Amino acid sequence: MLSTTSDPRSFNDIIAKETSTTLVTGHIFEGLTTTNAFTTKVEPHLAERWEVSPDGLVWTFYLKEGVVWNDGRPLTADDVVFTFNDLIYNPDIPSSARDIFTIDGKIFKVEKMDDHTVRFTLPVKFAPFLRGMSQPILPQHKLKKAVEDGRFNFTWGIDTAPEKIVGTGPFRLTRYDPGQRLIFERNPFYWKKSEEGDSLPYLDQIVYLIVQNADVELLKFMEGTLDSYSVRGMDYPLLKPLEKDGDFTVYDLGPDMGSQFIFFNQNPGKNPNTGKPFVEPHKLAWFRNAAFRRAVAHAIDKDKIIEIVNNNLGYPQHSPMGPAAGFFHNPHVVHYDYDLEKAREILRGTGFMDKDKDGFLEDEKGNLLEFSFYTNAGNTERMDIAAIIRQDLEGLGMKVNFRALEFNTLVSRLTSTFEWEAVLLGLTGGIEPHFGKNVWMSSGQLHMWYPRQESPATEWEKRIDEIFIQGVQELDEKKRKQLYDEYQLIVSEQLPLIYTILGVKIYAVRNKFGNLKPAPYGEIFHNLEEIYIKEGYK
Repeated sequence: MLSTTSDPRSFNDIIAKETSTTLVTGHIFEGLTTTNAFTTKVEPHLAERWEVSPDGLVWTFYLKEGVVWNDGRPLTADDVVFTFNDLIYNPDIPSSARDIFTIDGKIFKVEKMDDHTVRFTLPVKFAPFLRGMSQPILPQHKLKKAVEDGRFNFTWGIDTAPEKIVGTGPFRLTRYDPGQRLIFERNPFYWKKSEEGDSLPYLDQIVYLIVQNADVELLKFMEGTLDSYSVRGMDYPLLKPLEKDGDFTVYDLGPDMGSQFIFFNQNPGKNPNTGKPFVEPHKLAWFRNAAFRRAVAHAIDKDKIIEIVNNNLGYPQHSPMGPAAGFFHNPHVVHYDYDLEKAREILRGTGFMDKDKDGFLEDEKGNLLEFSFYTNAGNTERMDIAAIIRQDLEGLGMKVNFRALEFNTLVSRLTSTFEWEAVLLGLTGGIEPHFGKNVWMSSGQLHMWYPRQESPATEWEKRIDEIFIQGVQELDEKKRKQLYDEYQLIVSEQLPLIYTILGVKIYAVRNKFGNLKPAPYGEIFHNLEEIYIKEGYK
């Protein structure tokens, strides 16, 4: 029994932009390759093997024989071609993967050679190509008609009967009760075998309880309902002493690979239905001013957040790629020390003054420095971080109207309606910089502060675009690192995302599981198909 604090927004992996969806689809769909949780090296998955031409531009994948979808139909090269040509590269489908698999406006040529052979012809060299082939493959026979009818963007929504969602993964969804639970059962057609030749997965069922927040998760773990709990820093002093005589083990897997940050809406567009700007013009001027964002950065007391929220179990974050990213982490970026006087000085220099002596700042035109500030309800750590940030911003003379929103409502505002001003949110992160392209390219679907730009709005965004175009084609790792170091430096200077802290990946897990192999990259259940319940446990 596991848990989540958000209902899924969809069961459609191609259009997913939030972890509430990928939590579900990650059990159902698979890619041609996978990343080893311990070595982080790329390994075969749905593909048995591959060949590459001497110039690095033509890759031929040979699919594993005998792989079938969970409805019993065979996986073929048609499914791979369909996933890329009809879904990812379809301009009518808002797929974030298209940002990743497009280089300087050019796409891959994907073609079927025979039923079990697929050829990818790249327009230029693509350094993280093999790692990118972990892209989930979707079934042509279930989705082709939806694409032809123009219905794909509304296919496999949360109202879909679970048996209609077909994948090759170790589990299949059997039940979804909104606000209550998700139930997965063992995929009887799963292709993978254990070293002893046993059919996998071992577990017959996985249940995710949908709970209101992390406090409820903790209570349900303590009472024995949940089998695993992602431990917050504040919980560590409670749980760790109970480990010795309890029925669980606490695993410390090091710094979190993700990130948490505050950002402001810099979108100059207008609502097509009302004709009104997404952001009031005077507020847009504040948010697009890098000096304003630097003042905010100096008002974030990272040490206090780590002490109060994380019980001193955490790290200040200064870069898009934290230390857990390893090779591509750049420690030599701009750091913004907590300094409220420095923040006040910057604000004065940009024309903000408390002209009417009411305790709040006004800009040069007399507009009150006031904005809405959101984060996702249910994430108690993030809400506590937001409260600390709000307190310091108000100490500077900003009027901050804080509100926690349901996660999928918040995502909808960020990606669809653009009705927001400031947000505290996070991203899951990874070890390959290019896979953040949909966030960092100015045209990206998840370029959150101003998405889907037709051309870069600023010179620094233009330079980051150039870096991501060059970096993916550079096969020399040292030169790649120089490029991605520069991008991290630019981000620290311009602060489109103002970073807060990195947590520590700590999990409490029942001792009932065999084959549990925690790893910093794959975390606790990366090998879920191999995990079993020990004898004597339920």
